[in-house]
Amino acid sequence: MNSSIEVQQTNKELVQQYKKKRWRDHAAWKRFKKNKLAVFGAIILLIFLILAVLAPLISPFSPYESTKGEFGDINVLAPPGDGHLLGTDSLGRDMLSRIIYGGRVSLSVAFVAVMIATITGVFLGLVAGFYGKWVDTVIMRITDVVICFPVLFLAITVATILKPSLFNVMIIIGLVSWTTMTRLVRGEVLRLREMEYIEATRAMGQNDAIIILRHILPNIMAPIVVQGTLQTAEAILTESALSFLGVGVQQPVPSWGNMLNEATSIMVLQFKPWVWMPAGFAILLTILCINFVGDGLRDALDPKVKN
Repeated sequence: MNSSIEVQQTNKELVQQYKKKRWRDHAAWKRFKKNKLAVFGAIILLIFLILAVLAPLISPFSPYESTKGEFGDINVLAPPGDGHLLGTDSLGRDMLSRIIYGGRVSLSVAFVAVMIATITGVFLGLVAGFYGKWVDTVIMRITDVVICFPVLFLAITVATILKPSLFNVMIIIGLVSWTTMTRLVRGEVLRLREMEYIEATRAMGQNDAIIILRHILPNIMAPIVVQGTLQTAEAILTESALSFLGVGVQQPVPSWGNMLNEATSIMVLQFKPWVWMPAGFAILLTILCINFVGDGLRDALDPKVKN
């Protein structure tokens, strides 16, 4: 009899916890929808993602091949119009097609790089914060050493040592961008590991892996998601800078960064703005929208913020 009553009480507690979780999720969604800039940013990013995925179907021309004019000559630096909505570049390639394919490359680099940085940072932060002592000291001193170097300078140094390629750019950006996530996760773990429910799980004999994965990691997902979103904007900027300098994504593969390299010519910079302005505007708009979404997520996932 007592056992059945205990089972019923346990089931009621689980149902209440599930209802509370659903209410928190619903409240976070309501807070996010109230942020107009965050909703606008999410819509624009969704459009960019759709364009990137459907690039082969949407692009009017090949991003790698030169286009020819009415008399069979190559359309070099042709202004917008005459079948080319954004004109052509110095090799006669359609700018709109290269912008669409460039978004696919730049967003892919940013996504993979942020995944690498997040996984590395979360793992090191969890280990450092949970175990403390000499483990924490070693990890944080390594983190401090990496932080001493500017991310772009460190990325350029590594990129010049390795052969520039799309794959290497993803790895490089990911491996030089994990420090912020590590410090963030470590601070959250230091706060949570002294909580009473963590002490209770230890007293119940649960091992460290279960405590970390079931009781600590789920409770720090909100700041991880927000930081990962903001790091995506940084990854796009880093990729653009590396490609602009010639040590990132290499031609003829289009990326928004190496398309800006056309602006190194004074003639193009002053008299042919359609060659570099679309890529620059795409970078600007994407980063702005990512920051809008990041700010919206931060406010929505903060339990201290009232509905």
